Amino acid sequence: MPPPQAAPSPAPAVSPPPGPWEDAVVAPVPTPAAESPDRGWRRVLRLITFGLVRLRPSATQRQEAEFNAAIRTPLHGTYKVGVLGKGGVGKTSVAASVGSLFAELRHQDHIVAVDADTAFGRLSSRIDPQSTGSIWELTSDNNLRSFGDVVARLGRNSTGLHVLGGEPASGPRRVLDPAIYREAASRLDRHFTISIIDCGATMDAPLTQEVLRDVDALIVVSSPWADGASAAAKTMEWLSDQGLERLLHNSIVVLNDSDGHADKRTRALLAREFTDHGRPVIEVPFDAHLRPGGVIDVNGEMGAATRRKFLEITATIAGYFAARSDRAREQPSAEKRN
Repeated sequence: MPPPQAAPSPAPAVSPPPGPWEDAVVAPVPTPAAESPDRGWRRVLRLITFGLVRLRPSATQRQEAEFNAAIRTPLHGTYKVGVLGKGGVGKTSVAASVGSLFAELRHQDHIVAVDADTAFGRLSSRIDPQSTGSIWELTSDNNLRSFGDVVARLGRNSTGLHVLGGEPASGPRRVLDPAIYREAASRLDRHFTISIIDCGATMDAPLTQEVLRDVDALIVVSSPWADGASAAAKTMEWLSDQGLERLLHNSIVVLNDSDGHADKRTRALLAREFTDHGRPVIEVPFDAHLRPGGVIDVNGEMGAATRRKFLEITATIAGYFAARSDRAREQPSAEKRN
């Protein structure tokens, strides 16, 4: 009598579509159902059957689980991402949204968003309008020793994202300069794993150049119109001319439809143009929640499609961070072999 055969092994899970972060070493993917709650008819079916009928995760849920896992990639050291774009393209909204998702999904780390826009930046109003702290106040206080001392100068939103304003909330205006930024960044680096820097719109301003030398990755925000894309393309050319090839390699273009009037064909043409030049492009759809200028809520008020795009942006940046972390670990090993 022939020996009994082993039961066939289950079929492997279907992998989500590959993304720009695919080379990063990511943490185990959590259960998609827990990460991406059922919506629409899937949620109705689960409720009316009291949870007895549960469908397999959809392609969207699997993709979101992939994004979440990439954002949670283990990191070693401190990391910064700059957000750059001309006025009116939604640069500050992008900075606040990406920072909020990092804070939501990386509970083990402290995350801070810093307003380095000298043209009356509004980052604090998008994260914590009650915050009155500024870079000037942080750098002028020599008694800040502990994490608690530092966060007393910062604002914070519901996801745990901290924010540091650029200019004082009251009193005479004081324009930031590279030296003040360096001191603030040095103090924040002692306590925060990831910093999101909301840059000014002028690329060749001394402060913006200082930030670009300091960051590990860059988000270039553009409107989905020809003039906005032209400005973004010039930004890429400027980075290359300045010898910032490393930063250019770790950059991503975000086409942000901030007013809902973008033409679909124009959007596709612009996205293809950037992609043909080797840069990943992510299109953020119009979202009424982002337009008024109030506090950004990535969990309750932001649309599901918009949140998914911001998850993709954040996952891409996390992939850039992880690649830098891997290189840093490999370098000492290479030195030892030599």
